[in-house]
Amino acid sequence: DGNPGKDGKPGEDGKPGEDGKPGKDGKDGKDGAAGVAIVRNIPAGNVITTLDSTSKSQSITIGADGLGLISYYDPGNKDLKVAHCDNTACTSATTSTLILRPSWETSITIGVDGLALISWFDPIDMELKVAHCSDIACTSFTSIPGSAPLDQSGGKVGRFSSITIGADGLALISYYDIDNRRIKVAKCADIFCSGGSVMTTLELGSVYPSITIGADGLALISYQTAGDIEFPTVGGGLLKVAHCANISCTTTTSSTLASDENVDFETSITIGADGLGLISYQAHPTEDLKVAHCENTFCAPYFRRR
Repeated sequence: DGNPGKDGKPGEDGKPGEDGKPGKDGKDGKDGAAGVAIVRNIPAGNVITTLDSTSKSQSITIGADGLGLISYYDPGNKDLKVAHCDNTACTSATTSTLILRPSWETSITIGVDGLALISWFDPIDMELKVAHCSDIACTSFTSIPGSAPLDQSGGKVGRFSSITIGADGLALISYYDIDNRRIKVAKCADIFCSGGSVMTTLELGSVYPSITIGADGLALISYQTAGDIEFPTVGGGLLKVAHCANISCTTTTSSTLASDENVDFETSITIGADGLGLISYQAHPTEDLKVAHCENTFCAPYFRRR
């Protein structure tokens, strides 16, 4: 009859006995769930792999194929490279050379077409440059703004660039204008970023920007105020965030996050699972790694609804 015997062992049908142990087939009888635990092999530690022996100004994202894509500057060969991971752990990668000239402070993102856009500073032309990759692995590119660069001011622009894709599918790039000594935001005119224009300029002394798109579909830019300096190398500024008022970021509202301490060098911003900004930065002069969590989508400490 399949009922358990007096000793609580399962009957012939493999149903559990009174002690609740699984029957002979390993099933629990009622719902068919396995009665035997499956133990999976869990890695003992993080996997760290060397992909190239020389690199600076790295930026990483996940491509449309689910694999890592890393843009970086090779100071030995003085060129812009991209490494496409061969697997999710990136234990190996295929490296391609895109630009045969110095390419500082790269930033990479994936566009709405599934292909990468890379921004960087060209220290020879003293310009902001952007390349649109022609394939998922970014083995070559299709366009770089030429006669009509994104910033047509003619000055020294493009340091510390940070690129993201706006809610309209077009790239927004924050960067440092060396001559005017402040951050600018440029918007690409198409998904290839074959042209574009400057949309807004932040306050004097703003530097080291990082840009992302908030839960409201508008850009958030973290930065520090380092004073009126041409080539900022020493920190000591305030940590601030600018919230764009529209998709094109023609105007912004700025807030100070860490008013009781100074900030060294670059900031980095992303959006957490709660839809609010998270900003990492280095405190000055302790060099501690710190994180600031925004309390609302505007990242404004005094914002309240009535």
